[in-house]
This record gives sequence, structure tokens and C-alpha cells, in this order.
Amino acid sequence: MLDKIIIKGAREHNLKNIDVEIPKNKFIVITGVSGSGKSSLAFDTIYSEGQRRYVESLSAYARQFIGQMTKPDVDSIEGLAPAISIEQKTTNRNPRSTVGTITEVYDYMRLLFAHIGTAHCPVCGRKVEKQSTEEIVNGAIERFDEGAKMIVLAPLVKEKKGTHKNLFLNLQKKGFVRVRVNGEILYLEDEIELDKNKKHDIAVVVDRLVLKKEDKDFESRLTQSVESATELANGKVLLNVSGEDFLYSENFACPEHEEVNIPDLNPRLFSFNAPFGACPECKGIGKKLEIDENKLIENEELSIADGGLYIPGASSRKGYTWEIFKTMAKHFKIDINKPVKDLTKEELDIILYGTDVKFRFDFEGSDFQYHGYKEYEGAIKNLERRYNESFSEAQREEIENKFMIERVCKVCNGKRLKPEVLGVTIQDKNIMEICDLSIKDALEFFMNLKLTPKQETIAKEILKEIRERLSFMINVGLDYLNLARETKTLSGGEAQRIRLATQIGSGLTGVLYVLDEPSIGLHQKDNDKLLATLERLKNLGNTLIVVEHDEDTMLQADKIFDLGPGAGEFGGNIVASGSPKEIMKNKNSLTGRYLKGELKIEVPKIRRKWEKSIKLLGAKGNNLKNIDVEIPLGVFTVVTGVSGSGKSSLINHTLFPVLFNKLNKGKLYPLEYKSIQGIDQLEKVINIDQSPIGRTPRSNPATYTKIFDDIRAIFAETKDAKQHGFSKGRFSFNVKGGRCEACQGAGIIKIEMNFLPDVYVQCEVCKGKRYNKETLDVYYKGKTISDVLDMSVGEAYEFFKAVPSLERKLKVLIDVGLDYIKLGQPATTLSGGEAQRIKLATELSKMTKGNTIYILDEPTTGLHFEDIRKLLEVLNRLVDKGNSVVVIEHNLDVIKTADYIIDIGPDGGDRGGTIVACGTPEEIAKVKKSYTATYIRKILKTAKEKEENNFLEVAEETPVLEVTPKKRGRKKKEESVK
Repeated sequence: MLDKIIIKGAREHNLKNIDVEIPKNKFIVITGVSGSGKSSLAFDTIYSEGQRRYVESLSAYARQFIGQMTKPDVDSIEGLAPAISIEQKTTNRNPRSTVGTITEVYDYMRLLFAHIGTAHCPVCGRKVEKQSTEEIVNGAIERFDEGAKMIVLAPLVKEKKGTHKNLFLNLQKKGFVRVRVNGEILYLEDEIELDKNKKHDIAVVVDRLVLKKEDKDFESRLTQSVESATELANGKVLLNVSGEDFLYSENFACPEHEEVNIPDLNPRLFSFNAPFGACPECKGIGKKLEIDENKLIENEELSIADGGLYIPGASSRKGYTWEIFKTMAKHFKIDINKPVKDLTKEELDIILYGTDVKFRFDFEGSDFQYHGYKEYEGAIKNLERRYNESFSEAQREEIENKFMIERVCKVCNGKRLKPEVLGVTIQDKNIMEICDLSIKDALEFFMNLKLTPKQETIAKEILKEIRERLSFMINVGLDYLNLARETKTLSGGEAQRIRLATQIGSGLTGVLYVLDEPSIGLHQKDNDKLLATLERLKNLGNTLIVVEHDEDTMLQADKIFDLGPGAGEFGGNIVASGSPKEIMKNKNSLTGRYLKGELKIEVPKIRRKWEKSIKLLGAKGNNLKNIDVEIPLGVFTVVTGVSGSGKSSLINHTLFPVLFNKLNKGKLYPLEYKSIQGIDQLEKVINIDQSPIGRTPRSNPATYTKIFDDIRAIFAETKDAKQHGFSKGRFSFNVKGGRCEACQGAGIIKIEMNFLPDVYVQCEVCKGKRYNKETLDVYYKGKTISDVLDMSVGEAYEFFKAVPSLERKLKVLIDVGLDYIKLGQPATTLSGGEAQRIKLATELSKMTKGNTIYILDEPTTGLHFEDIRKLLEVLNRLVDKGNSVVVIEHNLDVIKTADYIIDIGPDGGDRGGTIVACGTPEEIAKVKKSYTATYIRKILKTAKEKEENNFLEVAEETPVLEVTPKKRGRKKKEESVK
């Protein structure tokens, strides 16, 4: 068997016909600048071929559903093991998918609760037990004293009005002699008179006994009596011992609340994805999409007539719907010319929720007329009806995005399950309460469970699986998450590490794992745990290929492949390969020079000073502990802290929505906070996150950055276009005219798979060119519009250098390190980091006056040292224009260049949520209780030592790649510092 994977002639994407030998059962890191071909080698060649070979091994029947997988552009791959890819992009967007379900911990918990859970009545909380006749008899003999007087009763009526004459007659016919009515034993042969207006309790006396523990005849007689009683009373029996009642039941039933039906405990009952146990109101999602009345109010200062409130079907304030609305308003004396804010609650209720009061309505239009009586439906009712009844996915999506909001279900309070299911507990906690614990606390709960010997035997194997899986998640630095967390809210790095923990749990050997930057979103403190986990996966007998830029990960690798030297067309070669030490010695390796310290991102000589700031007071959403935070303006601020400490809660979910609502007139819902001060010093807020720039392959960098508008205008001005009479619209692939109608301008056709992700195949008519033949006959400098979309940003920059508007926009894309991406590259193929940098470039190319605050969440995702250097230059350019930049980041190269740091922690989850330290990196380094400070101290010390060494030696400056710090701060301040 081959002890290495031999790849010959790899040419996928920008790979330059390379040959690679990868040793098996080793930890391999593939690195290089963005776009150098790392993913093309790791995912599109090695993993893709492994996947294809697996599919080839399936039966022809199974293959017909999956379709033919295309072979990567490679001559040969030998020694390939079964491949599993753990990427960042494949997070499940389904609201039913949670951390518990994807790690399978929830499945084991369902099993555990079904077997050893204790049921309780959801109304009164009383413990409910189910026992067989044998268990009732044995329990009674064990529980009560020898010689105790015992009456066996069958409870038939509980708190019901009536004389119950027929019941007494039937019991007498069956041979029963005595009956207990309202606590008093009476003979059935006597006339029993009951008040029909009062509630009564009736139980028939089945037998009267004296308890004899060792007597077999007594046991047999008690068993028969209990059987008779349970048959009469639907599984219930009442034992009256020495004047005290003890109720037993063969069913899960509460003695006080007979109307509550608790079904038999089985695993599917605890699933919120099955109707048996899911909350009937929200169908097990825990949230409901509802129309938000605030989103209908467009401007409360304006009147309804002037467009202050959205009226469905009457946006233009004319036509049939508007006339109905005006007539209704007149009937109910609602003034549509006064500002929306002055409308009373009763008036708003009629406008939004409608009324069933009919009013006279007369309408005469050009094509029809109406004379009669009408009811007014209401704006919210109208939108709800259209949302529920519409077959158009586009219309539903529009209503959802514009007017709806997710609210916690009022019935289950977000717990997803029925009350009777939530009544089942283990050590006083129901299944959802355990899911709400952090993973660290959940593990503690399962480690300290106190069980009876019988429960211990049942739960032993289940608990072993739960504990192992939770431990793996803690080992990859996810102890702050909880099992109820929806997977769609996880960052790419978190989702990837969860899948990593799941893989370790499966214990496979001989597998090839391909990972995409597992260290993303991890604080240095948690990075060591992750590396230990990867080492463990390798030691099981697996091969690890990791695409990574993290220094610690590279130094621990058995072998590094450095791709480059540049991006796109200028990459695709193996620049260097070998152990970390060999890479450092290689002069051609850009990565090696950074690892060695020969190239570095400089620490700024002077930190910018600040005078203005905004203050967010009393932030207490999620795990934030009622904190006050001051964010300086006009400087580069970095928010740091361990994973789960509350950085995103503070910045993305509190600060950004508050600023967006006040500055951009938005309608977002921030987490709880008290107040915000200093907001008048800002003009707008821009959040540059890693969400895709578009959901479909139609969206691409050219359309998002508006570069394509200029390109279409240029093509419309050409001689060919004017001869044919083509306008700018002819060159759009989103409208009829110039596009290929077979694929409607997408270049690819979507094939929907029933139980697999959708597959995209190239359009056979236009061969992926998007346009019809006539449009492709128009040339500009020898290129068609399709050729231009196929250019990389770098090529387009050279091609359009003479067009000022295009030159500026393309130059910014190059500045943020995206010279390798194609203008027409589908948005679905871009990584989170690439999408974020396209948004950043779009903002940079706009002409701004300053006074804008930019918020970025981990912009270094997917970036090499060299790309981070470029990114920092771009961010500093934004600050130099008079803007403020707030970045959430773990990368030390970014942290050390900050003007101001806000460190949140000290730990993740419940142990986080406070401000540990604020100040410049030098000030933070002195704080003892900050984890971040430890790493800042190290990096500042290293930078200082290297600077001193360079000062002593007469070192030659490395052109282009060395960063010369720009002059920062205001001149007067610099002079005072000097």
C-alpha cells in the first residue's frame, strides 16, 4: 500500500500542471496568499477526486440520483484514501438544525430521557408514575407495615355534579357491596341520595384486607383486587391504608388533572422535528414569523395621505384599494392627513387589523364599478393572507424581508416542545433546560448525575456517548456554545469545529480529512486545544490536509506546501515544500520569510489620539453583564476577547442595530441596552460582514460593485452596438433581450435534487457565456461582454485603465487583495472573507465626507500575512479620511496595529460579558487578568527585539513587501508627542 498520495499534472483552475507528493498519516498544511490555488489543490482536486471515486463505487441506481461528477483536471492521483471535507461554507440554514442535532448529542439525550426521565404533570408539577399490576402489589407490600388495614378502591368519579343513580345501579348489578362517596363508606343496597348541584367524589370498594407480608395467598388476592380496580377505573387504583389514600396508575396520568394526557415516553416524543412532541403552535421551531407593525410605519412624522404608513395595494395613493381605505377612514372618522404618530391606538388597530363593521362603498373606474357594502381587511391581515396563500416564492420572500420579524413562540416560550414533554425531567431539569446550558455546564451536569443502580445500567452506554461528544466540543474551544443554538447563527469557524468534533466522535481511521482554516474565530488561548485535537485525529491513523494561514498551526505541521508566488494567474505553483524549518530557509517562500520574521507587519510608531467618542450604556443582551462601553471616533478600534466572551453580542447585535436605526433610519432590533450618547457626531454606519454578496450564481463581483454598469455603458457606445441599435440594457444578463434564454442569462442551469443539494450544470446553448449570438457579435478592443466577465480583476484593470471610473473601482479591488477573482465569478463560489473584502472595496470606492463608522467582524478570515498587510493599509486609509473603524478580531497582527483595544471577557459564555481592559496595545499588555494581554506582551516584545537587532545591523530594506508606517494622527498632536 502506498504511504503517500501522488498527484501528477494538476491543472484545476489556476494550478500550473503541478506534481505533488503528500505523505500519508501526517499533518499537512497548504498555505499561500489568497487566490494562489490552495483550495483548488486541496478541495477541487484531492477531495473532489476522492468524492468522485466513492460515487463511482455506488450502484447504477444510486448514481442516477447523484448525477455524473466531473473529474478534476489532473493527469493522475495515486494512493487516495476515502476523503471527508470539513469546510466553512456548508452551514445548514434550516431553523430546525441546532448544535445538539448536528453533533447527535440531542439524539442521545432523547434516548436518555425516554428511558430514565421522570414525568410530571404540566399543570401542578406532581410526579407521575406508570406501574404494572405486579409493581403496584410489590410496592404496596414493601411500603406498608405488617397488619395494616387496607381498602382497595377504584376511583370512578372525581368532582362531578349529579345524583349518579345509574352508576350505583350498575355497580350493584356487578356484585359490588360498598362504595365510598365524598370520603364516607356507604352500602349500595341503601338509597344513596346526592345533591345534583354539588360536586362529588365516588370510588367503589373492591376489597378489604389486612396486610400479611410473607403470605402468598394475600399477595394473590391483592393482585386480583388491583386488577379488578384498574379494569373498572381505566388503569387507576386507590389504596386506603390506615385512613390515608395512595393513588397508583398503570398509565402516565395526574390524579389531580385527568384531562392532561401524558403519552408513553419514547425517543420520538422528545424530538421537536416530529409532531408527537413538537409545540403545535410553532411546529417545533420555537419562533414564529409575524408581521411587524413597526415595519409598516415608514415615517411617523408624515400623514397616511403623504406616505407615512404602508397600505398594501395603495402605495401610489390612488386606485380601487386606496378608495376603499379612504371610505373606511371617513366612516370611522380617522383623519388621514394628520401625522401617523398622532393616531390613537384604536385608530391604528382598525387600520392595521381591520374591522368586520360594513360600510357603504361606491367606486367607478375605467374598466369596472362597484356599489355596495364592504368590510376593511386591515394592512397586517392583508399581508398575512397574501403570505400564506401566495404560490409565488418571490412575493413571499418580499413580504418576509420587508415586513416580517421572527418572534419567540408565545405558547412554548421558545422551548419547541409540548408542556407534557417539558414536564419530563432528570434531576429536576427538562431536556430543553439542559440544552440551554453552556456545553461546559452540560458536561458537568452529565458527569455528576446521581442515578439508581437500575438507571445506571440503562444509561451507562448513552451517558458515555454524550460525555465523549461534549468533551470533544470543549477540546475544539466551543465550551461557551449551548446545544439549543441554531446552526445558522454560527460563524464559519464555529460550524467547522463542530463538524470536526463530530468526526473525532466517529473514531474513523485511514481517512483523508481536508480542512478549511479551522483556526478562524479562535482566540490564541483556544488555539492550543484545537491543535491538540487535530493531532489526536492524526494519531488515530488519518491524513490531515489543512488549508491554513495561522502561524502556530504551520509550526506544528509535519509538512508545509506554499503555493504562489502570487494570486490568480500569477499563482498555481508550489513555491516551497518541506518542514516549517525548511520553509523558513527557502528564500522564494513569502510564508517562510514571514515565519522567520524577515518580513513583518510593523507596529505603528505613533498611535492615533482621540477626543470624540460614543458611549453605549447598560448593554445586557445575551451574556453581557450590564456594561458601559466607550468607543472612540476617528481611530482604528479593535474589540478582542476569547471565543464566546460577548464581542458579537456587543458590537453586531447591540451597537450596530442601535446606530443603524438612528443614523440610517433602519428598523433592526438591538439586544437590551439603556442608552447611547454622542451619536450626533456620526453620519452613517456601515456593517461589512461575511454574508454572501448574493444568494444565486447570477450575483457576481461586477454587479455588486456596480462595475458592470460602467462596462455595459462602454459596450453600448461601441460602433457595433450602435449599428444594431443596442442600448445599455441589451448587455444585461438579467433581462430579456441580449441574454441567452435557455439559461436566462445565468450561464448555468440549476437541476433540483429531491434529497441532495441542487446541482448546477453549464448551459449547452450558450456554453456558459450568458448571452445570445447577436450580443456576442459586439466587440470592444477585440473582446466581447462575456470575455470581459471572464477576466480577473487584475486583467480588467489593465484593459480598462483609460476609463477613470472603472480604473478607480478596479484599483480598490486590487488594493484589498482581490486581483485574482473573476469579474463574473458567481457569488455562491466566493468565500466569506472574499465577500467581505468585495463589500469593503465597494465602500472604499465611494466618495465619502468622513464621519462614517465601519464595523467589521473578523476581516482577516482566509487571509495570508501579506494580504493582512494590504487589508490594514486599506482600513487605515478609511480612518485617515476621517472615519471610524471598529473591528472584532483575534489576529495578533491586527490587534498590535490598533489605536485602541476593548478587551471583553475574561472567559466565554456565562463567565464572560464584562469589559476586562481598554486602551492602547501597550496599556492592555500591562493588565494581568486579560488573556489577550499575555499574547500582546509576547508580540510587542518580539517586535521590539527585532527592531533593536535591525537597528544594530545595517539591514537592507525589502522593497514593496515591507510596510512603512503612514503618518497618523493630527499634526498638532504629533508635534506635541515629539
